[in-house]
Order: sequence, then C-alpha cells, then structure tokens
Amino acid sequence: MSVATIESLDHEGRGIAHVEGKAIFIEGALPGETVEYSSYRKRERFEQATTTRVIKHSAQRAEPRCKFFDLCGGCSLQHAELGAQVAAKQRVMEDALKHIGKVPVGSIYPPIYGPAWGYRYRGRIGIRMVPSKGGVLIGFHEKKSSYIVDMTSCEVLPPHVSDVLIPLRRLIASLSSPDRIPQVELAVGDDRTVLVLRNLLPFTAKDKALLLAFGEQHALHMWQQPGAPETARPLRAGEPDHLYFTLPEFNLALKFKPTDFTQVNVHINRLLVRRAMQLLQPQPGERIADLFCGLGNFTLPIARSGARVVGVEGSAALVERAAENARENGLSDLADFSVANLFEVTPESLRALGALDKMLIDPPREGAIALVKALGDDAPRRIVYVSCNPATLARDAAVLVREKGYVMRGAGVANMFPHTSHVESIALFERL
Repeated sequence: MSVATIESLDHEGRGIAHVEGKAIFIEGALPGETVEYSSYRKRERFEQATTTRVIKHSAQRAEPRCKFFDLCGGCSLQHAELGAQVAAKQRVMEDALKHIGKVPVGSIYPPIYGPAWGYRYRGRIGIRMVPSKGGVLIGFHEKKSSYIVDMTSCEVLPPHVSDVLIPLRRLIASLSSPDRIPQVELAVGDDRTVLVLRNLLPFTAKDKALLLAFGEQHALHMWQQPGAPETARPLRAGEPDHLYFTLPEFNLALKFKPTDFTQVNVHINRLLVRRAMQLLQPQPGERIADLFCGLGNFTLPIARSGARVVGVEGSAALVERAAENARENGLSDLADFSVANLFEVTPESLRALGALDKMLIDPPREGAIALVKALGDDAPRRIVYVSCNPATLARDAAVLVREKGYVMRGAGVANMFPHTSHVESIALFERL
C-alpha cells in the first residue's frame, strides 16, 4: 500500500495529495490526514484511489451515521464534520472563481446551512430484481457503479420515507411484474408525500389494490408513471394531481407535480430565497427578469415585493405551473411568464424582454454563457446569479466582469446537499 498526506479536497470531496510530482485523488481522506491508499485508476499525471487506512486522523473527521456509507454513491462526505464540509465547499467556489474565472470577489458571504439529516425531499431510488441477492433491491447506486445498494434505511431521506424502504421492497416483490419497475421517485410537499412508481408494464387491478393499501397504511400517496414524466398520475381517481411547498416569509404556497424540478432541500431553499431577495433588493416600480424561473421559486417572492417581474423558462409545463402559482397567490398583475430556450438567447431576443432594472439568473449545471454574452449596453445594473456548478459560475463571471463591465460584489455557498460534494452558490454582480 502507498502512503500520502492530504493537502485539500477537490470538487468531488476527494482528498488531494502529491506523491513524486503526481496528483493523487483519494476518496475518504481529509485535509491534514496521513493515509494509506489503494489506486484503482492510474494515469501519467494523476491517480484515483480509495483510503484503506487512516494513519493520522483529522480533528474534523466524523463517524458516518449511515451504515451504507462505504458502498452507497448517494453521499461522499459523511466522514467529515458538517462545518468542514461547508468550509470545503466554500473553498471549491473560491478556487473556481480565482483559477477559472480569474475574477476578484468583493465579499465572501456567510454560508447558508441547516438540517444535515432527513433533508432530501426529492429523489429517485433505484429498484432491481436480483434473485441471486434475495429478490428485489431498493436503493441508490453504488459508488462508481450502476449496481443498486441493498438499502434498508437512508439517513438523508425523511425518516418516514426511510422507515418504509423494507416494506416497500416487500410490496414491489408482491406485484405482478416487479422486474419491470426500475425506479420510484420521491416527492415530499408541505401537504403530502408522493411515491411515483415507474411502471414499464400496466399495473393489474390486484397491483393497484396492493399499492393503494400500502399508501393508506403508511400515509403515502401512490402514483404511477407509465411513460415520460408528464404521464405521472395518482393511482386513486379524484386525488389531487399536485403537491405544494411554502415560502412562509413571503406568504407563498407553490404547487408542483412530483416529477417537476424543485429544490431537494426545502429548508435551505427558503434561506436561499431570502438571501437572493436581500441581494437583489426588489422595489415597487422596478422591472426585473427571473431567467430559468422554473415554477416561480424566485419569481413570486420578487413580485411579492411589489416589483414587476418577467419569468422566462425553457419548459412550457413549468411556465404553466408558474403562471398558475402567480394566480393562486394573487400576483398575476405583477408576474408575467414566457417560454424560451435560454441556451440560445441572442442580444435581440434579450432586448425583446424590454427595459430591465435588475435580473436574477438560476441556470442548471451548464450555466448561462449564451445569456451573459447576449447582455448589451442596456443590461440591468444588478444581477443575482444562483449556481449549482462553481465552474460554470466562474466561467460566466469572467464574461460579466471582463466583457460586460460588472463588478462581483460578493459570493457565498448554500449547503443544499449536506454530506455530498454538490456546491450551490449565490453571487451578486453590479454594473459600474
């Protein structure tokens, strides 16, 4: 076995060491530790490895709470104390802005964090029929593998969902075609918890009776999804076809379907929306754009301030949901929505939105490079950028600062996915 001393963590939560000039990325190791490691991939300039023994422990090392941590690919940082996780994510963001974007950051905002366990209100859990392992397996994927972990509990799922994993396994095994149900999607709203079973074959009448009885027993609402996400529907006729989550600080309730995109962590989402509004400072009389608006998570808090807001999103279904949420929250007069592919935005299509005082951008991992390049001389004076990928945030920040005349006033992280390497961040840009 080889030995190395860990210098820092990379963007995937792996320890970084250098041995004879070569970078070694070591899973399960923390900065300051001396570890034995075993390499599973060797290249000329780097190796990827796993920790086999910790010789010198970090004071920030924690005992993983989940008994499946060593196998499951759902979490990568349970071996690090929560504060160390947040600090590592802050460094990943700062390093990306410094080395990729090469932009100065005015201030580092205090990190946003909250409950570390039972936080995952959204998720896709794999299902496999494996006779050699006793039948139906339910769980997340193994690390670096397409195999399903044989999970009987999960510490990041809400307890009432973790508690039904074993009964759910027995339920799936009792159905007519258990090998034709590849996944179950979890959606927890303020009002109900939905399990959506992806069924490649129609359920029989007996299947439906078993599923509904299971739902009643465990206070769950059972749905089926025979095709694409838009085919998801309740098994019980007449049951509401949506859930909702609330933003109490803004007196908002937002409807969503179980297969819609919403943030995984409702607690952090509320704090992130608060931070976004503090940075954006929407005022009555202003005209603001919310781009990649989804179903209105940021749009409606902006409208609640009295500003007029235009939300733009690529998904027609989400735009329809956003408009419905505006109506039901009494904000239709202040919020307008439209469908557009923001990955192909041009200066002309951006100007068509009209004069804008401010802008909020919340893109997916790909970032918003076409959008920031399309900004012209009439661009809004203030932009709040919410990011789920520090690399694309840094890339887009470089365009805003070096080409479009903005200054980055500050940036900070939100621990949306505790115990994982996922980095959510928020940044403020102002035009000189």
